Amino acid sequence: ARSDRVKSVDVHPTEPWVLSALYNGHLFLWNYNTQSLVKSFEVTDLPVRTAKFIARKQWVIAGSDDMQLRVYNYNTMEKVKVWEAHSDYIRCVAVHPTQPLVVSSSDDMSIKLWDWEKGWQNTMVYEGHSHYVMMVAFNPKDANTFASASLDKSIKVWGLHNANPHFTLEGHEKGVNCLDYFAGGDRPYLVSGADDKMVKVWDYQTKQCVQTMEGHQHNVATICCHPSLPLIITGGEDGTVRLWHSNTYRMEGTLSYAFERCWSIAALGGTHRVAIGYDEGTIVVKLGREDPIASMDPTGKITWAKHNEIVQANLKAVTEEVAEGERLPLATKELDVCEIYPQSLQHNRKGQLAVVCGDGEFIVYTALAWRKKSFGQALDFVWGMDTAEYAVRESLNSVKVFKQFKEAHAFRPPMLVEAIFGGALLGVRNQELLMLYDWAECRLVRRIDVCPREVYWNEVGDVVALACEESFYVLRYNKEVANAVFESGEKIPEEGIEIAFELLYEVQDTVRTAVWVGDCFIYTNGAEDSPSSRLNYTVGGQVVTLHHLDQPLYLVGYLPKENKLYLLDKHYSVVSYRLLLSVLEYQTAVVRRDFEAAAAVLPSIPHDQHNRIARFLEAQGFPEEALQVATDAEHRFELAVHLGKLDVTYEICTTADSDAKWRQLSDMALQASKLGLAEECMTRACDYAGLLMMHTSSGDAEKIDQLAVDAEAAGKGNIAFLCLFLRGRVSECLELLCRTGRVPEAAFFARTYAPSQMSRIVGLWRAELAVKNVKAAGAIADPAEFPNLFEKLELALKAEAWCAANRPQEGPASSYPQHEADGALDVLEHVSQLLANGGRVDEVMAPHSPAVSSPTPVAAAQAETAVDEAAEAAAAEAAAAQAAAAAQPSPAPTGDDASAGLGGDDVDLDAELAAATANMSTDDAAALEAELDKELADDFAES
Repeated sequence: ARSDRVKSVDVHPTEPWVLSALYNGHLFLWNYNTQSLVKSFEVTDLPVRTAKFIARKQWVIAGSDDMQLRVYNYNTMEKVKVWEAHSDYIRCVAVHPTQPLVVSSSDDMSIKLWDWEKGWQNTMVYEGHSHYVMMVAFNPKDANTFASASLDKSIKVWGLHNANPHFTLEGHEKGVNCLDYFAGGDRPYLVSGADDKMVKVWDYQTKQCVQTMEGHQHNVATICCHPSLPLIITGGEDGTVRLWHSNTYRMEGTLSYAFERCWSIAALGGTHRVAIGYDEGTIVVKLGREDPIASMDPTGKITWAKHNEIVQANLKAVTEEVAEGERLPLATKELDVCEIYPQSLQHNRKGQLAVVCGDGEFIVYTALAWRKKSFGQALDFVWGMDTAEYAVRESLNSVKVFKQFKEAHAFRPPMLVEAIFGGALLGVRNQELLMLYDWAECRLVRRIDVCPREVYWNEVGDVVALACEESFYVLRYNKEVANAVFESGEKIPEEGIEIAFELLYEVQDTVRTAVWVGDCFIYTNGAEDSPSSRLNYTVGGQVVTLHHLDQPLYLVGYLPKENKLYLLDKHYSVVSYRLLLSVLEYQTAVVRRDFEAAAAVLPSIPHDQHNRIARFLEAQGFPEEALQVATDAEHRFELAVHLGKLDVTYEICTTADSDAKWRQLSDMALQASKLGLAEECMTRACDYAGLLMMHTSSGDAEKIDQLAVDAEAAGKGNIAFLCLFLRGRVSECLELLCRTGRVPEAAFFARTYAPSQMSRIVGLWRAELAVKNVKAAGAIADPAEFPNLFEKLELALKAEAWCAANRPQEGPASSYPQHEADGALDVLEHVSQLLANGGRVDEVMAPHSPAVSSPTPVAAAQAETAVDEAAEAAAAEAAAAQAAAAAQPSPAPTGDDASAGLGGDDVDLDAELAAATANMSTDDAAALEAELDKELADDFAES
């Protein structure tokens, strides 16, 4: 975060906060996870040169150039205490790790001790320096002593209860700006930095300088001994931060962020985070990885390195039952204090040997007694498949292979070597590719154009996983093919033996740690800084999540006899999760298509794991087998539906009795033309809409009537209404609408289909509406009171009577072609013409006579055209046609019988016109036809 010049930084021990003291007189509290400013304090107008957390009191204490110390509560922002502490600029404050004490140093050449439990009383003054006291620091190994650095070129060590220094360390040529104590190990050292650009390491017991480190180009302004890592971190006015190894004193690296001069460095114990204060702001960096350094042998002993200490725990010593994911109560045993700072620890394949690698060296131990077996120079160390077969990377271009602790081969790969990997083949990697060599003669087997972070071989050595940044690849290695090519003497191309490897699958996931169990690849995923992850395993490309982890955990191994996976967290707490070996063996057999072996393993798998097996089989493309194994009703139902097995689906439905399942089964039955089963499923599912479709399609009147009753009882008023309406029961439709509280709809329905009921329904509507709004109820017109407002009301009543007399009769489906046009009949028009022709509305139509649209002027004109075409017919034929028409019952009018009417005398226009024009000349007949056409056109225009 950029800001004005930062003179001091401090890191909170539990919260993700860094405190910055600024030259402009402010304190900034940053959240380094979100990179946001949490709080700010306006302390003074003068520079604030030092500030520290007092976390156990939720305070911050700051010293500034106005010679005052200020204490704030960082939660409430309250100012707890302000007092003038020195007579000149305050350079540094240090908080005692356990007691309620703070020491401060100043340009007044004094150091003062303050006790906050005594109201910040000054309990001791330490004098002895002859120039500004730039820094003070408590000894973490003996908190009753502290050291001070001064521009008088000296370092003094003091006791809390003695005003005089214990001793003085001298050796810098210019003023000393900073100092810090070694935190880890047992070495009684402190480190100092000065304006002579030197960094010196002192033994405060022998009072001797043990090392001088050179590298800075300007004054060394700040220094920090990392509490967890073997690092001395120094910052200078040259703008660089330099990292020195605390064992070898070699410079391991330089950090430069172009933020100008560096003034302060603070490290948080237990993590790799470091805060740095510059001229232009504050930076928090993470040095290295925080993964625990641990390894587990096949017998269940976990060995880990914490700082320089080698510790071992025996998992088989745990006898009590512990829930999954809970910390195991392990007793630990210290094996050794390592001479080198471990950066990796790993057992060989059989667990007989273990190696610790770090500081550019390696030490091989016997795993049982933990005795040194071998040692040497190495940046990286990896094991082969044999017991004492290993390789080391000594530099960026040299790799050596050892067998039985003797050098067997040394070679220089055709690239810079950034990492090596062990296993069935020796892997050599740079930033772009991976090259795999055989252990016997270091011959190239295959070049793979990926850059893996880690390479994992299975126990047999025929399957390998290449874990890259965003995905991992699983390949099968055919050792016989590679050996055959080598024995043939063929020249190996630059890409190696292509046919020696086969890509099995790729998974888009990030591997953090992993182990192989057979052909099952078990891993934890998630980015390095991710607060959570998942414990997964994959067989044949299918990824199965075992557990969701709420903190980063690291796999150390699997014990088949225990059926458990073991993982570590950053604090070296061990947890376990259950994973059955029989399940893994079954899945491995299925992937290899060895179904006989899978069938042999299946009986040993507990019943509660069968659903997991079924899911796996389904994903592998074996739904039939998955259905046989599955025990979960939901999954079995899904599989049965997918396979179209009606009998299994029916059995599951009868057990589960779920409406949704019955509906799904009814759809399957319809597709299979099992109509009886479909009807039963719809009935069980109360699928009234589906039953309506079924009964109307089959024309089953009794079932439609019963459906109307059932639907109304179930509250499905619309379905019940449709059933009654399709059956032509108008009055029952009206009563249903009234019973279900839909009186307004009943009124409109009556207006169309039962006008004789309008007055009664309107009365009900008015009564219902009057409860809420009397005025609105009075605005509804009753046809009995205002018949003039209802157009053609009288005609509608007569049409209702005609419909009652001519109610459709049920008949066989084969008679449908004769009635196909019934739906197009305009009843009002038909009744109107019927009355105009002297018919009666209560006269019944001839049985099964087709009812069609009532005649219109256009239809009459079409009829006249037809007559014109038949004008040359013989009069005898016309008379015979007229007589035949009179002898038949009156048919409903058709489009060709434009003037025919129900219940009246039949008038055949065709016959009459033919008779009228039979004795006319051609010209007279044409004139008559023209006159008739004009009259018809006028009638049409009027209508």
